[in-house]
Amino acid sequence: MKRERSKKYFWLQRLRILTQAGFFLLFFVLFLQTHYPGEDYLKITVERFFHFDPLLLLATSIASRAIFAALLLSLITVAATLLFGRFVCGWLCPLGAVHQFFSFIFKKTRLLKPARDDEASLAPKYLILFVVLAATLLSLNLVGYLDPLSFLYRSFAVFISPLLNLGLAQSGNLAYGLGLKSLGQAISQTAGNLALNGIFQNALLIGVFFLLAVLLNTRKERFWCRYLCPAGALLAIFSRFNLFKLKIDPDKCINCHLCSIHCQTNARPYPVGEWRSPECIYCETCAAICPTAAISFPLRWQAEKMKGVNLDRRRVLLTSITGLVLAPIFKISPLRRRPSPALIRPPGALAEPEFLSRCVKCGECMKVCPTNALHPALTEAGPEGVWTPVLVPRIGYCEYYCSLCTQVCPTGAIRELTVEEKVTVKIGTAWVDKNRCLPYALGKPCIVCEEHCPVSPKAIQLIKVDTLTPEGVLATNLAPFVNVDACIGCGICENKCVVQDLPAIRVSSVGEQRSSHNQLVLPVFEEQDELKT
Repeated sequence: MKRERSKKYFWLQRLRILTQAGFFLLFFVLFLQTHYPGEDYLKITVERFFHFDPLLLLATSIASRAIFAALLLSLITVAATLLFGRFVCGWLCPLGAVHQFFSFIFKKTRLLKPARDDEASLAPKYLILFVVLAATLLSLNLVGYLDPLSFLYRSFAVFISPLLNLGLAQSGNLAYGLGLKSLGQAISQTAGNLALNGIFQNALLIGVFFLLAVLLNTRKERFWCRYLCPAGALLAIFSRFNLFKLKIDPDKCINCHLCSIHCQTNARPYPVGEWRSPECIYCETCAAICPTAAISFPLRWQAEKMKGVNLDRRRVLLTSITGLVLAPIFKISPLRRRPSPALIRPPGALAEPEFLSRCVKCGECMKVCPTNALHPALTEAGPEGVWTPVLVPRIGYCEYYCSLCTQVCPTGAIRELTVEEKVTVKIGTAWVDKNRCLPYALGKPCIVCEEHCPVSPKAIQLIKVDTLTPEGVLATNLAPFVNVDACIGCGICENKCVVQDLPAIRVSSVGEQRSSHNQLVLPVFEEQDELKT
């Protein structure tokens, strides 16, 4: 039989690769544009990618019992999937592009050897989806951990971004060291324009998860997309009803198995009748490499069964119950009774229960912060709040005339604020440690915290104090005193404190405006004082 590949699907495959690369480039450009632009407000909706993710719409809407209007754009993705199948995973998803790129590299280096028959179950991603959705019924939002956009953006913001920053810094230093002044200046200018944050707490842990996800492609091509992605599972359910169905011409097929061997998601084009429509991402690889052009995708509407996936009623029920059981386990934390003093949320953050039900841990707010003040939490917010944003004053402070973090949140977990609104929001309170403050403890003059306080009139005031030094001399100096009613908790005082190891003035979350409970004096004591008077 004459062997001749389909030129149509060959060029469709090339078009798909170009489209995939283009959308990844768009994602990366928006990622780089998520920084202080020199103006108070961003001109680009840098978080727009997230608004087309139907899993975020579904999970955050159920968990928060509210719909964030911008996420309704994801209904376009659902409609397109119903018509054209799960093409988003193969043509548009930036994380899918990353996995396919590394799968290609691993195949070329023979670290990945595609098997003739892959009998592994494709059920795990569906079970993960059921666990996530079941947990949202009890307001536990786990979607951010494995949602592809959240996972990729968080990995880039917290892990890749500091690496790029370090690489540019070292390259600039090397250029200057070699006497290449012009090149060094160009690199330094590039680094300044990109405004990449240099450090993040928990960066190593998040980076390890990202590298592990990439290295899993040495085991199976697009391992994440096959077995772990809950967004892909959701789209697969919708794609059962699409219009394009795979067809193999029996007169042309030579039973070579190439289509199934090179299928990126184990959709199994061959043998005839075994094709798994929900798993197909319409990458066109099978039709492009078929040596006899036996494969095509004609229009034919017919709902397909979930082949290769064991989703019997008992398994789905058990998985859903697991999600329901996880919710109270995640919520059992003493921090629900009394918040951690280190749990300082960005200005505009909703009340903690609602914030946790909406936050998808994407890292947009962390990437855009111009002072590197926002970091992924680990223990500060309990199990439910791992990798949600917290302000760490020792690393950065909340810039007084900046509301960028409120402009980029894709799910409304951080309410959008104008600069004029933001400067009035109290996110915590500063406290002076008199055992470490130089004027109080050592009798030495220091007014650094008062000088940097941006509030007008200043929340940090100066009072005269007398301190007996070890030499027996009575030293009189001006010392800081915090007006807790005026302090907004921005953290610049702690960040600029000259005492290095443990600053002599520190910010706590107590007094935050978003909470009626996390206040300096518990309401019960205030009521008792009123009764006494």
